[in-house]
Amino acid sequence: MPCATTPISTSSCCTRRCPARPLVVNVCNFSKPPEGQPALLSLDEANTLFHEFGHAVHGILANGTYASLSGTSVPRDFVEFPSQMMENWALAPEFLPTYARHHETGEPIPAELVRKLEQAKKFNQGFATTEYLAASLLDMNWHTLRDNTAQDPLAFEARVLERIGLIPQILPRYRTPYFAHIFSGGYSAGYYSYIWAEVLDADAFEAFREKGLFHPELARSYRENILERGNSEPPMELYRRFRGADPKIEPLLKRRGLDGD
Repeated sequence: MPCATTPISTSSCCTRRCPARPLVVNVCNFSKPPEGQPALLSLDEANTLFHEFGHAVHGILANGTYASLSGTSVPRDFVEFPSQMMENWALAPEFLPTYARHHETGEPIPAELVRKLEQAKKFNQGFATTEYLAASLLDMNWHTLRDNTAQDPLAFEARVLERIGLIPQILPRYRTPYFAHIFSGGYSAGYYSYIWAEVLDADAFEAFREKGLFHPELARSYRENILERGNSEPPMELYRRFRGADPKIEPLLKRRGLDGD
């Protein structure tokens, strides 16, 4: 991970009934510039910065009574929603020129280059989506296994991949022997959470595309219904309150270039 978000304290001081100001730090290890040169961020690093700042905002705007239910203390398949939501602004044409400027001339990034960056994001998405979903289904199969007898890991994996119809040209993103996420990384039966959070953030950002990236009322609703509430209410109830409906998959398919258009 190029960055990490560390909540030092969040929510309210429930024992003394007094407010506590959330303190959150983004710690990054971006590329060190050559001696005498300015520190510049690559596109990937800028995107990571927006992502981790999304976690930070989730903690900073926490407005709850108990730390265990505030800020990023939410279910794993919801915690990446606010962080991935922030990534949408990183390359938004309306916002990108406000920070992406030439370090010598101050000129904003050319619109044509922004268009190419948007197009490049769709490259190879069929492969990337398939290998990820294959790993997610493999994870789910391992963690819903009811047979307690010893399993041959690769034989079990092969049966799962054949059952889901994965073509031989594509392998799951992580093979069973080194799938650390699901055996020692805390993602047991939850590796799907990354793409579920993408469904949420793509659908939620569609609201900002419809009303404006800086629409104050919509931003206030997002803050009050998502960022402030933590895990004080079921996440999907909070989402429906913000969006007015269940999330749709179409915005994510469109973003990835998999909508057929």
